[in-house]
Amino acid sequence: MKSITIKGSERESVGKVATKALRNAGLVPCVLYGGSQAVHFSAEVIAFKNLVYTPNAHTVVIELGNGKSFNAVLQDIQVHPVSDKILHIDFFQIFDDKEITIEVPVKIIGNSKGVMAGGDLRLNNRKLKVKALPKDLPDFVEADITPLDMGNKLYVTKVPTPNFKIMHPENTVICQVKISRAAMKAAQEAAKAAKAPAKKKK
Repeated sequence: MKSITIKGSERESVGKVATKALRNAGLVPCVLYGGSQAVHFSAEVIAFKNLVYTPNAHTVVIELGNGKSFNAVLQDIQVHPVSDKILHIDFFQIFDDKEITIEVPVKIIGNSKGVMAGGDLRLNNRKLKVKALPKDLPDFVEADITPLDMGNKLYVTKVPTPNFKIMHPENTVICQVKISRAAMKAAQEAAKAAKAPAKKKK
């Protein structure tokens, strides 16, 4: 999985007044959990651009100066309900020898027979939760729709998971090919034509 580096500074004061002052200065207050103790820090808003405003999943390297560096993943983010301004971010520290669970996007590959015949591809899950060691975390889950005909569904059990586990029930549908209205109408008309009695020749 691709990694993003965020450079920030540890913060000594964590009260409401200090937090408001950080935001007014264009900084985002953050907390890193998962280690021996929580680490409070802040970073410029622009530092999170490639982490927050993207459908892709990333691990994070948090650099706080004085040789302090932590590997982490985004755990939670709070945004303003009107302006969408980032208010606060929680990170979770990761370790090379401990598995973690993270959401990654689904990448559709292949050409479905059902879609080529006029069906509609519906993506039921755009992201899936996976569990793995940090070095084995995938950038995405690859879903091959080639075998899908109209009316078929692709379940999580049908996608390759070489070094990670998908943390969803086996009956979870990733995507499906639904019969389109046009295809359904054509099928109905074909069925009517087949049932209609042949006209007698004069």
